Amino acid sequence: MSKKIISLFLLSFLLSVCLYGQSTRIDLGADEIALNQAFTITITVENERLKSYSGFPEIKGFVKRGTSSSSSTNFTNGQRSSSQSIIQNYVPTAEGDFLLAPFDIKINEKMVRSRGKKIKVGPARQQQRRRNDPFGNDPFQDLFGRNNKPQEFVDVKADAFLAVSTDKNEVYPGEGFTVTIAFYVSDKNKADMRFYELSKQIPKIVKKIKPANCWEENFNIDNIVGEPVTINNQRYNQFKVYQATYYPLNNETINIPSVSLELIKYNVAKNPSFFGRSKQEDLKTFYSKAKKISIKELPPHPLKESVSVGEYRLDEKISGKDLQTGESFNYTFSIVGEGNISAITEPSLEGDSNFDLYPPNIRQDIKRSNGIVRGVKSFNVYGIPNEPGNYDMSNYFSWVYFNTKKEVYDTLKSKMKLHVKGESKKNEYILSNDMGSFYDTMEFQDNTLFALNENETVKIFANMLILLMLVASAFVIFKK
Repeated sequence: MSKKIISLFLLSFLLSVCLYGQSTRIDLGADEIALNQAFTITITVENERLKSYSGFPEIKGFVKRGTSSSSSTNFTNGQRSSSQSIIQNYVPTAEGDFLLAPFDIKINEKMVRSRGKKIKVGPARQQQRRRNDPFGNDPFQDLFGRNNKPQEFVDVKADAFLAVSTDKNEVYPGEGFTVTIAFYVSDKNKADMRFYELSKQIPKIVKKIKPANCWEENFNIDNIVGEPVTINNQRYNQFKVYQATYYPLNNETINIPSVSLELIKYNVAKNPSFFGRSKQEDLKTFYSKAKKISIKELPPHPLKESVSVGEYRLDEKISGKDLQTGESFNYTFSIVGEGNISAITEPSLEGDSNFDLYPPNIRQDIKRSNGIVRGVKSFNVYGIPNEPGNYDMSNYFSWVYFNTKKEVYDTLKSKMKLHVKGESKKNEYILSNDMGSFYDTMEFQDNTLFALNENETVKIFANMLILLMLVASAFVIFKK
């Protein structure tokens, strides 16, 4: 019995070790918002992949208005940590006090509970209203009536279309362009339609359009909600089914082919009756137009093949600017902006005998929303000054990239100035350096002293002995 108890204890301990560092939570938005502001519910998973989650709750007095996602990855002392979030937006429909009741969301097969909260909605300049059904359907239509006479059905033309759009028609290698696949339904549309098996259709469409020579940042659209847009002075409801930003890895032209999307479309009965069917289900296929993205050549530069591309700025921090020799400091070089954050390489670290600089810890945060990928990648460096003096840190920390806004190569350089006091530590620096493999083997060698002339004497006696043996052998052979 005692062995079973010990085994259970060990199993519990091992499980707790495996789950260490993993956490799941629900974060709620502000207690008070304006009528033209959004309330948010955010689910976050740390140190594991967000594989599945159940639906977000409904809030009385609010309507859901799209989702966005974000992710964060950190590398500290060689250890990786990460987080992934999905944000659901809610738009209020009226002023007043509203209650978000306690609710549960199933995240990665685990139920997570939120206590809810009270939300106060204040006045705003304007309020956008949205029809409950973007297709204008009548929920009270009878679908199951029958009569004895053959029913005739009329095909109602759909005022809608499928489009694959991009925010740019030409980019540099490494510069992002956003692809959006959306279905557009006119406010004047009279056809009754429904989305059909999107979970099967969308992966096939994405596989068809996804360029092989690009890095992808997916916006992870999970809830498809119509948003009002204006195209050629006509009002439409836009239903985004997929959106991602792609970063070309080479100079190959990107061709996005035409894709198709099937919807359920209903034909309307020509002479509807109480006992007959009022509409007939059919499948309607919509096609998009093909797109082409041209890749522009980067100007000549020694780092042309490896340089990052985008719009960036430098944000830097240091633990102290007045230091003593031998006193450590922490310096953070953060690259902030719009571009392929994951592909940003380490800044140039120009160390010398004045400083000991150690490889940085790396942290990155990526935000994907409104069709734009923004973020920050930080490099935290640990350093020790060895020599007193005044130092311009731009001589030690810099990062070259291609600025897509200015269309020129640019360099982010440190603006920090350090003042170091104290005694020189250069001799300690020299002693701490690796002196090579010759010195590494010294401690394993015999340190016994011997005279070189003694070694020569031994060689002479050995040669004489060998000569005598040869003469003796020759004498014996000759005598026989």
